[in-house]
Amino acid sequence: MRRRNVGDLMTPTVVSVRPGTPFKEIARTLDEYDITAVVVVDDQDRPVGVVSEADLLRRQTSGGRGNTARDLMSSPAVVAEPGWHAVRAARTMESHKVKRLPVVDGEGRLIGVVSRSDLVRLFLRRDRAIQEEILEDVIVRALGLPPSALTVEVAEGRVTLSGTVERRSLIPVTVRLCDSVDGVVEVVNRLAFEHDDSADPSDDQDDTPSTAPRTPRGDDTGE
Repeated sequence: MRRRNVGDLMTPTVVSVRPGTPFKEIARTLDEYDITAVVVVDDQDRPVGVVSEADLLRRQTSGGRGNTARDLMSSPAVVAEPGWHAVRAARTMESHKVKRLPVVDGEGRLIGVVSRSDLVRLFLRRDRAIQEEILEDVIVRALGLPPSALTVEVAEGRVTLSGTVERRSLIPVTVRLCDSVDGVVEVVNRLAFEHDDSADPSDDQDDTPSTAPRTPRGDDTGE
C-alpha cells in the first residue's frame, strides 16, 4: 500500500516570475499559459510570493501604488514539500485560503505546484477500488487476517469498518491504515475487540479470553 503524496500529484513544470516583473508582463504570462496565478521566485528560485488574477484586479480597481510582482504579490509564499500527504496539502490550502501551493525541495527551491484540482482527483476513485485495496493491503497484508475477518463497506469514499479484532491495540492501527488509502474521505470505526491489551498487566492475571467482544471507546478511533 502506497500513499499518494504531493510529489506524485504536483505539476512539475512551473511558470514563475521575478520580483521585478512588471504588471503587464505578469498579465501576459497568465493569459499565455492559461493560469490564474504565478509564483514569484528570487535569484535562487525560492518562492517569495504569489501573484494571482485577483491581485492584478485589486491593483487596478483600488488605484494602489506599485507596478511589479514585488508590489502585487501575496507574501510570504505558503509552500508544500513533495513528501507531504495529499490531506496535509489540502488542509494547508484550506487554512490559508489559497487554491494552490508551490512545492519546494530540501533547499527551498521551486520544483512544482499542486492545486486543488490535483487533490480532488484522489477523491474521484471508485468505491469498489477503495474497498478492494483495504481488503487486500490492510486486512490481509498488513494485519495478516483473512479478507472475511472484518466487514468493509465503502459509500462515496466513506469507509465503515465492523467486526471483531483480537486485540484492542489493533483498532487505531487499522483505522489509520484505512484512512491513508487514496480516495478515503472518512473512516467510521465500529470495530470491537476480544482482549484489552492496553490494560495494566498487573491487573490482568486471568488469561481466560472474554466470552463476548467489547465495543471500543471513543478514543479507539485513532483520531
